[in-house]
Amino acid sequence: MIKRHLKSILQLKLKQFPVVGVLGPRQVGKTTVVKDVLKATKKKAVYLDLELPSDLNLLRDPELYFRENIDQQLILDEIHHKPDLFPVMRSLIDIKRKPGRFLIIGSASPTVIQHGSETLAGRIAFCELHPFSLNETEGNYKKLWLRGGFPDSYLAKNIGNSMSWRQRFIQTYIQRDVPSLGLVADRTTLRKLLQMISNSQGAIVNYSSLSKSLGISVTTIIRYVEVLEETFVIRRLPSYHTNSKKRLVKAPKLFIRDSGLLHALWGIDSATALMGHHLVGHSWEGFVMQQIAASLKDEFELFYYRTQDGAEVDLVITKAAKPIVSLEIKFSDDPVLSRGNYIALTDLKAKYNFIVTPSAKDHPYDENIRVFSIATVLPELKKFGILF
Repeated sequence: MIKRHLKSILQLKLKQFPVVGVLGPRQVGKTTVVKDVLKATKKKAVYLDLELPSDLNLLRDPELYFRENIDQQLILDEIHHKPDLFPVMRSLIDIKRKPGRFLIIGSASPTVIQHGSETLAGRIAFCELHPFSLNETEGNYKKLWLRGGFPDSYLAKNIGNSMSWRQRFIQTYIQRDVPSLGLVADRTTLRKLLQMISNSQGAIVNYSSLSKSLGISVTTIIRYVEVLEETFVIRRLPSYHTNSKKRLVKAPKLFIRDSGLLHALWGIDSATALMGHHLVGHSWEGFVMQQIAASLKDEFELFYYRTQDGAEVDLVITKAAKPIVSLEIKFSDDPVLSRGNYIALTDLKAKYNFIVTPSAKDHPYDENIRVFSIATVLPELKKFGILF
């Protein structure tokens, strides 16, 4: 069993907050991690899956049920199906406040966060479980990059089984998961949108262009994109805005978060096919970003930077709105920075400037610019207190 880094964070938060929420995409291993944590703590717990009618029936009178189990830890899986439970939880917590009383699990972040934050302010902490990261697998980045980090995909016996799992995941996501969130969406249109986003991985979003291509309104496109983001399938990377007088690109970039799902949408089933794909560099950029995002501490945020004149840098890590690290991500072990990259680095004035490659040896590139491999940049960022 691969040890998940979230386990130690989850154990700490359960000692601090009455309610702890574990969020993440479906089939990423949330329930497994929660049960593993409970096994270690040896606490008495009641587990309810809110997708099961039998478990839902137990909560016809949630206040009564919660009171009867007041001395046990209550685990509520797929909590986004029952947001009306939050006010009841708040009332009972205020009567008898103790840490780790409720542990909730959800597959849709804003639904959970919106209701939880409003109703349980000061009583709840959220953790996100990402697909397997390079830090967790402690292996060759090539397998993780090709297959992605979903446990069933990464651990499959062969690439064929891995690919089949990812294709089924995408199909189930569109046909079942999205409708279960209450989104009335045409499945064919949603699939086409997901395909279009994959085919422009890392591009600046143009909602009008997507609207014209799919024949639906801009408002509908934006809502579909929001749902894809809310369910952890895509990442909207915002533009970093400074107070300079330069004309900045302000629209976000869109990325398929998991590289394995991206490659399934592309029909990529081998390392050879991936190396020959015309968007391989964009896949690499998204993969590196996901490895950083999976371990990023809460006080840091991710952006990209680009001006209308072409000055750009792939990733900016900020703290309190101030650039701390700029990263240019290159799918080459002999990277070359452009004039636009240098202008962007001058604009940002980040304390650290890195170039991230697949496997180049660490070395200085220029004054205050250093080259790292994907394997060495993560420990470097951890050393600076940016990653956990």
